[in-house]
Amino acid sequence: MHTRNRQRGLGWFGLLFVLAVVAFVAIVVVKCLPIYLNQMKIASSINKVAADPGNGQAEIGELRKDLQRYWDIEDIKYLEPRDVKIKRTQSGRFLSYEYEAREHLFYNISIVISFAGDVPLANLSTQ
Repeated sequence: MHTRNRQRGLGWFGLLFVLAVVAFVAIVVVKCLPIYLNQMKIASSINKVAADPGNGQAEIGELRKDLQRYWDIEDIKYLEPRDVKIKRTQSGRFLSYEYEAREHLFYNISIVISFAGDVPLANLSTQ
């Protein structure tokens, strides 16, 4: 009976462990959120450039100029317009990108998140 009275709730070490886990998760979320927001800007700008009917047959240099305008306005990091390629397949042309975003957590530990995407270019010949 004596041990049942002493086992009521969370002890100091348990509370400290729970707070440490919550703090770690909060740090990871704070570091990852800007990376994912940046990816959303990248995907949005590439989709806008690819959907423009005037860019359906454009060369990579013209497409990169259009992308650079979006990059300047949106303040996009981790990926440069020169890293976006045109991929040609049997189903058409695609703007293709692939990159890794690294963010320092603490000490020698970093978060690395990989992103990739293929966005079809507007095709004028099907209209």
